[in-house]
Amino acid sequence: MVGINPRSNLHHRALRTWRKRYCNIAPRKFTEETGIPSMKWDVGNYPACEAAIAQIVAEHGPVEIVVNNAGITRDATLHRMSYQMWEDVIHTNLTSCFNMARLVIDSMRERGFGRIVNIGSVNGQAGQYGQVNYAAAKSGIHGFTKALAQEGAAKNITVNAIAPGYVDTDMVRAVPPAVLEKIIAKIPVGRLGRADDIARGVMFLIADDADFITGSTMSINGGQHMY
Repeated sequence: MVGINPRSNLHHRALRTWRKRYCNIAPRKFTEETGIPSMKWDVGNYPACEAAIAQIVAEHGPVEIVVNNAGITRDATLHRMSYQMWEDVIHTNLTSCFNMARLVIDSMRERGFGRIVNIGSVNGQAGQYGQVNYAAAKSGIHGFTKALAQEGAAKNITVNAIAPGYVDTDMVRAVPPAVLEKIIAKIPVGRLGRADDIARGVMFLIADDADFITGSTMSINGGQHMY
């Protein structure tokens, strides 16, 4: 989650460090290496989000940008999927978007400015065998984005989504090599995405001069899924 003033030097430094994949580094090490304050909490837990946002506002001022990027997988075909596998994914991937957006939307409306970017997935657009929980959560993010965009537009709050394809992250690298090879073979550009590819999309959508773009889903997938 990122929530900082887009007109500050801190904003530009944060984006540069995200592009270098600091997302996967523990918050303490992130702060040590960048000097940028960081926190860690369960974004699927509303009280935890509430406490974290209150602390951020008290220490750094109002949140103007939120990037909802939490995501996990618990893959299985439906007839083998437990309720807990379903609940874990919905809790982390979709409920987190509600929690974070709900806790900043009032302040954004009062100030007449806000940028929310929700990270969906190509599998929320096209579906994926063995991922009914993940596909449902990510598809839900796309619908959530469109509805909230309509609510925020009159207050200069833009809400957009990015639907990445398969990106070179720890989660994707955990896929068995033989399966990953088949996935890459279906990507027209012939490679996995990079964190930089997604970060550039976020940078575009949170810019001040992107205020006419809202309710959109930007597909960054190497041509894997087009519609």
